[in-house]
Amino acid sequence: MGPKRIVCLTEETTELLYLLGEEDRIVGISAYTVRPLKAKEEKPRVSAFISGNIRKIKELKPDLVIGFSDIQADLARDLIREGLNVLVTNQRSLEEIFEAIRLVGGLVGKAKESTALIDGYRRKLDNVRKNSSNRSKPKVFFQEWDEPVITGIRWVSELIDIAGGKDCFVDFREKTLAKDRIVSLQDVADADPDIIVGCWCGKPVDFEWVRTRREWQNVSALRNQKIFEMDPAIILQPGPALFEEGLFELEKIMKEFESPETY
Repeated sequence: MGPKRIVCLTEETTELLYLLGEEDRIVGISAYTVRPLKAKEEKPRVSAFISGNIRKIKELKPDLVIGFSDIQADLARDLIREGLNVLVTNQRSLEEIFEAIRLVGGLVGKAKESTALIDGYRRKLDNVRKNSSNRSKPKVFFQEWDEPVITGIRWVSELIDIAGGKDCFVDFREKTLAKDRIVSLQDVADADPDIIVGCWCGKPVDFEWVRTRREWQNVSALRNQKIFEMDPAIILQPGPALFEEGLFELEKIMKEFESPETY
């Protein structure tokens, strides 16, 4: 039932198919895949994020290629021009992520199992929300990139709220494109975050860069040494990792807000 040879251009689809017990359908994955770790050993890597090896993908004879976001639009176009079936989802909110999980699960005949996963994830969200309700609500600046400075995508903003924080740039939540979530150094200074969470997709956070921005010297997060780093694999991919690890790492950061020095 459904597609039997799937190329996954991003990690979250690979992780989902493994969780659903449908990994045998996967014939190609993204080079950035780290979840689950065994996928890198078992599946050929055929793409980066914005580019892919069209020849290699065609040679795998996929009956479906699954990607994510407008950033993969050009790659999707090229694959469609080669006559391949391509599905690209563009989820931004937690609810849209659940819908995407349900969609992929249905495609491989695992509608019931994907719904059970979603129900479990909702319970996790509810539990964390309940546990954080009586704690202080620190202002959080989630930084996806350094130059230009980009603030967090919608699902990250939503998870910050659930974990017990307040997104400094919650007004950007409706901005679907990264270019529309660019903020200035002065914007961050004016927001005066209590916590800075760095998560620079594709490279480690440069803590020295964060600490030495002239505009940020009086920001509470720097004065109180509350600068953290998160792994993009657990927070910047819209899939199971968010609910398996990312949510709880954010919750841990919120709990550490009242702790002594962080970095």
